[in-house]
Amino acid sequence: MASAIKSGNERVMNPIDLVEKTAHDYDWGYDRRCQDELTMVVKGAWSDYHISLNWRNDMETLHVASAFELKVPDIRLNEIFKLIAKINEQMWIGHFDYWRYEGLIMFRHGLLLNDTVATRAQCDALLKAALESGERYYQAFQFVAWAGKTSRDALATAMFETEGCA
Repeated sequence: MASAIKSGNERVMNPIDLVEKTAHDYDWGYDRRCQDELTMVVKGAWSDYHISLNWRNDMETLHVASAFELKVPDIRLNEIFKLIAKINEQMWIGHFDYWRYEGLIMFRHGLLLNDTVATRAQCDALLKAALESGERYYQAFQFVAWAGKTSRDALATAMFETEGCA
């Protein structure tokens, strides 16, 4: 879970190495098919998040894409696009996309390093942002796709903060 991510100051040249350590530490299923790419699955409260991290040495950027499956009926697509726009307006980092043919809602963000070396804390913060964004807005996407809510109502529900347990 996103809140379980710890921070550290360990530095390495390829940030994928740091992400792999985090995946290992939290016993998340992961696959590293090449030096600059890692995929993993993280169980969230609402969905499993399929996360792909790619290191582009030429751009000195670590890119994260965190997706969850959501088949949206064609009749609800316009409202999903409105919801994505409303959510993205509020986000300080990263953004959501909808990949229609794959049926995926995806959070994307990049960590631009520009002649610096990534720390584990930076890599963990990137993962945490992806996971927390998915957890925060998952229900809003469900409300629009399957409950027939408007993007405005779905977002208002997702932004409602509750405290305590019933």
